[in-house]
Amino acid sequence: MTVLTASRAAFTRPGRGRLIVAVVGVFVVLAAILRGTHTLSLVPSDTTALHRWFNEVNRWVSSNRNESPLFLYFFNEIRAFVGSLTTFFQDLIAQPSYGRPVPIIGWLGVVAILTLLALVFANLRVALLVVAGFSFIGLQGLWEESMQTLALTLSAVFLALLIGIPLGIWAGLSDRVHAVLSPVLDFLQTMPTFVYLAPFTLLFLIGPASATLVTLVYALPPAVRYTAHGIRSVPRASVEASESLGANGFQRLVGVLLPMSMRTVVLGLNQTIMAALSMATVAALIDAPGLGKTILKALQTLDVGTSFNAGLAIVVMAIVLDRLTTAASRRAPVQQQPRWRRPLLIGAGLAALFCVYLSRTYVWAAEFSTGSTIGDDIARLSSTFSDWVTSTFSDLTGWLKDTTTALLLDPLQTLLVESPWWLVAALLLALAFLLGNLQATVVTAFCVAGLVLSGLWQDSMTTLAATLLATAATLLLGVAVGVWMARSPRADLIIRPVLDALQVMPPFVYLVPFLALFAASRFTAILAAVLYAAPVVIKIVADGIVAVSPTAVEAAIASGSSTWQTIWKVQLPMARPALVLAANQGICYVLAMIVVGGLVGAGALGYDVVAGFSQGELFGKGLTAGLAIVVLGIMLNRITQAAAERRRNA
Repeated sequence: MTVLTASRAAFTRPGRGRLIVAVVGVFVVLAAILRGTHTLSLVPSDTTALHRWFNEVNRWVSSNRNESPLFLYFFNEIRAFVGSLTTFFQDLIAQPSYGRPVPIIGWLGVVAILTLLALVFANLRVALLVVAGFSFIGLQGLWEESMQTLALTLSAVFLALLIGIPLGIWAGLSDRVHAVLSPVLDFLQTMPTFVYLAPFTLLFLIGPASATLVTLVYALPPAVRYTAHGIRSVPRASVEASESLGANGFQRLVGVLLPMSMRTVVLGLNQTIMAALSMATVAALIDAPGLGKTILKALQTLDVGTSFNAGLAIVVMAIVLDRLTTAASRRAPVQQQPRWRRPLLIGAGLAALFCVYLSRTYVWAAEFSTGSTIGDDIARLSSTFSDWVTSTFSDLTGWLKDTTTALLLDPLQTLLVESPWWLVAALLLALAFLLGNLQATVVTAFCVAGLVLSGLWQDSMTTLAATLLATAATLLLGVAVGVWMARSPRADLIIRPVLDALQVMPPFVYLVPFLALFAASRFTAILAAVLYAAPVVIKIVADGIVAVSPTAVEAAIASGSSTWQTIWKVQLPMARPALVLAANQGICYVLAMIVVGGLVGAGALGYDVVAGFSQGELFGKGLTAGLAIVVLGIMLNRITQAAAERRRNA
């Protein structure tokens, strides 16, 4: 009887997928009937009371910056301290200092010190990579700009570790602190890079100090998360053993917890450096020196060659620093290292000191020779190739842009923008409940309310339409390439280094070639967002497919399944949690790039943020647009996280 009742209930109760299809169908029908009503439209030049209030705050800050105690004794002091630290690193390796025409340590000394660090914390192969990578940057003619970027990155990473590691230790030791910090870190990591800029320029003006601060805040979450995870992952038996020997809390931390979690902490250093290097280039919009400024100028003049050359320098620097810190996290214990290693390190240390002396004494060792034409050759070849592609495939690219815009982007944007706001809100709440859970629905309700109160509902829906379309394209690409990599070790060996290079490429670099191919448009921003988000999505999908039980795959093959059937009916369904995680990360990366696309005609919230920088009367609207982007990101992130959690539980 019980089985019969259960079978009847299963037969009569619609599945979750059918409910989602039904909800979307009802929404489309009602949207067609009620089109153009209650859309909360706002003319681009208009502002709301909230926007004007932010303008008043901006004016008050400007007039009281040198009078209010809050600025005199807090914000201005922070800015002065961080500015002094950044200037110290710049004087050390990047710019003329103390009356000298060259930095304290010239190029030869910098390369020698980094090589020594590679030998101490990594191995000889990484040391050779350091020499080759930084020598190549110098031969590109971008040594000074690269050192400016590195100086800003080092100052931000130093402060991030100074703050993040103690916070991570505290969160690792205390469940309450961990519970408090987790949503804060989620918020910081959900926020697109572009959105950080406006509040920091409001409080700290523009310049290297505010660029370092914004880079610090963006790079802080990995330092805290990895340290806390490392502390909390130490086996309980090891802690109990130290307690039985009479160790107090500090002795347990120094003698057990930190040594056993050091590898995870070093991985956190790796992610902190990568995040700081990425943000240091975006911070060029607030006058950060270095390669980011070179790329921004190239974007403004549509100089593909210069942009590619500078972007390549950033990629090389990121790869070198990534390999150095990754190898350091895997380094064997001292007792397991060969005896000849110590004499090698002593000799390398003496050689590094001698190279530093040379770089302080001789101009040839301080200033990298500009006689090389490698950078000019790279710029010329990339510009020539871009011109050839543009002229050869202009008809194809124009057709692709127009067709995609007409068949996909315009209908989706019209559906979201011209439907009643309450109908779209109801759809979002229903999807949050069906895909996620009640908690995600509550968060979505607060986020929808925030978008309505921002006065930028239509711009938010335009950005949402572009984000959804770009995310869908990214997932299709991610599944296709990820499955290929998972099933072919040779493909993985070839594609993964390319993905690593794309992942460390600054957002600005993606815009220039697509801007040359497709001109300034929403489609340009979407295409750049797809390429920007694809590396992360592809890696997650590939790792998820690889993690599928080999026994299940072998059983499917033994039962006569073809390759396509094995992928479609076994590997993809069993990797569904990884696919949902890929969707979550894809949305975050796409949204970040869609906002940057405001520089190339994406419009909507990205344009509002850019306009807020350039037009004082629109500062409040730009700041509100930044907050709306954060709210949109939190809503999408929470829905996909809840969906992933539901899949894991299932």
